[in-house]
Amino acid sequence: MGFNVLSLLIWLPVAGAAVVIGLPRRRPELVVPVAFALSVLTLGLAGFLVFDFETANGGFQFIEKTAIAPDLGIDYHLGVDGISLFLVALTAFLFPISILASVNVADRRKEFMAAVLLLEGALIGVFLALDLVLFFVFFEVLLVPMYFLIGLWGGERRLEAALKFFLYTALGSAFLLVGIIFLSAQANDQFGSPTFNYLELLNLDISRSAQYWLFGAFGVAFAIKVPLFPFHTWLPDAHTEAPTAGSVVLAGVLLKMGTYGFLRFNLNLFPEATVQLAGFLAALGVFGIIYGAAVAIVQPDLKRLVAYSSVSHLGFVVLGIFALTSQGVSGGVIQMVNHGLTTGALFLLVGMIYERRHTREIAAYGGLQKAMPWFAGFFLFTAFASAGLPGLNGFVGEFLILLGSYGRYPVLAIIAAFGVLLAAVYLLWAYERVFTGEPDKEENRVLSDLGLREVGILVPLVALVVLLGVYPKPALDRIEPAVERVLDRIEDRTDFEPPLRIDDIAVVPAEDDQ
Repeated sequence: MGFNVLSLLIWLPVAGAAVVIGLPRRRPELVVPVAFALSVLTLGLAGFLVFDFETANGGFQFIEKTAIAPDLGIDYHLGVDGISLFLVALTAFLFPISILASVNVADRRKEFMAAVLLLEGALIGVFLALDLVLFFVFFEVLLVPMYFLIGLWGGERRLEAALKFFLYTALGSAFLLVGIIFLSAQANDQFGSPTFNYLELLNLDISRSAQYWLFGAFGVAFAIKVPLFPFHTWLPDAHTEAPTAGSVVLAGVLLKMGTYGFLRFNLNLFPEATVQLAGFLAALGVFGIIYGAAVAIVQPDLKRLVAYSSVSHLGFVVLGIFALTSQGVSGGVIQMVNHGLTTGALFLLVGMIYERRHTREIAAYGGLQKAMPWFAGFFLFTAFASAGLPGLNGFVGEFLILLGSYGRYPVLAIIAAFGVLLAAVYLLWAYERVFTGEPDKEENRVLSDLGLREVGILVPLVALVVLLGVYPKPALDRIEPAVERVLDRIEDRTDFEPPLRIDDIAVVPAEDDQ
């Protein structure tokens, strides 16, 4: 391959942010087209990455490595495997959509689009970094544009929500930094030189007690990002006050940094601690499923309802990861993507109706399907996908997670299954209150239905929801080999044996074939 596609994926949107800032203020009409074009180029690179990816290869591909500070063991080291591949693709897919959804941003438009592009580059960097210092830099840099997206372009309580988001995540990052430095010191003791190279750190011999402390240091940072209970309180405020693009990116991609961090670092670097603490994390995930769903049911604000649904859905991902089975972990990875698509679509829909009515209160609506049948149809379809209707993407991830977790934690899997029912309750009840019946308020009778731009934003999301629901095999074929490598490492380093593997599920032939 003649070019460094991973570097381009990171630095193209970052350079794009500089280009947008440099546009003359007398030409504001150029800002959105330029930002959109740059994000589409990034999406094209991500598409190339997916199609050129070796399906059966569970290791890292497209590796780039350049020494930055050899004496300190710091490298510019990038790579992608089946676990990070679709998170990169999801990120690249959601940003052009978010930019198109933000064409009505008039206040400081250049700065807004530049912040969006900078955020895209930093997020992709998180999923590609194979040097822990580089990972930490991207992990921290993205806080800045996200803080300003909430704090400058958010709702009435935007400053409070932005500060809460920043403080929570910065606190978690402090623990993460301590853990990274300790790992490098351990490498210096065992290898004779410090290193932050992830692949080299996999060879460290870390005592069980040290693994517990390190698992906690890394785990706090990632639990805040997910967010897991009780670190979740920043999320509803951030979602509610963020502009539509901020909410889409926050739910669609940024929360996945937490679940990705658990899977990439905690499971691989601290396998003994993982085996011992997996049950606790799985239980915490199930608690989040039920808690998030229960709180979503009673929300009077439509956007907060969707925000708490994220707490619930990410609980499924945590359960799948810490089931430590092929089905569970693979389901967790694909559910990260599925959640990004469905919840991103829900936040887009909430943003579209907010632009028309300037309220998110469910009680302010009613009978909208009379005035906005296309909008009602898209919302109902997305609600079905989010609730895990068979044939749509949410079903695939949740089914694999429940199947994979039942072998280890049958009680937790059964409880989690009730979360699927609760999702149907809060989503369909919200639909009933907002869309069914006769409009009892004059403002709702005269609302305009979706325009061509809005339909164009939603159709690609709907198409992927159907594609991943009907035919998830291409995605799973790329995910499973990387997942198997993680589980093989846990088995090699501990006495743990997963009760199920993907190949263990036998397909019973029909009677005519026997």
